[in-house]
Amino acid sequence: MGTSTTRQNILITGASSGLGRGMAREFAARGRNLALAARRVERLEELRDELLAAHPRITVAIRALDVNRHDDVFTVFRAFDEELGGLDRVIVNAGLGKGQPLGTGYFRANSATATTNFLGALAQSEAALELFRPRNAGHLVLVSSVSAVRGMPRNLTTYAASKAAVAALGEGMRADLAKTGIGVSTVFPGFIRSEINENVKKVPFIVDTETGCRALVRAIEKEPAKAYVPAWPWLPIATAMRVLPLSVVSRVV
Repeated sequence: MGTSTTRQNILITGASSGLGRGMAREFAARGRNLALAARRVERLEELRDELLAAHPRITVAIRALDVNRHDDVFTVFRAFDEELGGLDRVIVNAGLGKGQPLGTGYFRANSATATTNFLGALAQSEAALELFRPRNAGHLVLVSSVSAVRGMPRNLTTYAASKAAVAALGEGMRADLAKTGIGVSTVFPGFIRSEINENVKKVPFIVDTETGCRALVRAIEKEPAKAYVPAWPWLPIATAMRVLPLSVVSRVV
């Protein structure tokens, strides 16, 4: 899409750790007001105190939210919207990364990942667009993953499928809203070190959380339709992953 509009009031879900917390720090440094939601409210309180100490002129609102409690998603988004005087951007970031190969007795873990990553994203998108549509303004950001480009093996199978669903959801909304003032961006992070993967030792091309989140925020600010982050090396890798045999793709992860 691309825009020169400053999105002053930004909601981030899954903000208590990892990419959500890192993006909150980056946006706070840019002087933005933040609405931060996550299940672990004590983590949010610590983050709020940190951000306000470093950037006393911004507003930081926090609320506990489990995105699998779908009614709560709508309630919390509306409350944030009222508290900040109108949300300009919603970043659908909350997600799970647990999973095991299918057929090995871990349906509950795979089901939890699929439910949180897709149905949770659907609820957040609905709640955000209910706010944006009457105003014909706003920016919705979906956090997918480079793993969404192809089907992935082993522990990533369900995670990659859920993130592919998120990407398709974003594309559908983008088509639906193309002639409106509402932007929809899908970001595809590569391997960025965070709590979701802190125990995974062998990870190619991984960058630290701060570097990754800085690249994410730079990409989001440009409001593209899609962005692979960091662009190097993930844009060429994602392009190659689409055409390489699955046997080769499987060795990348």
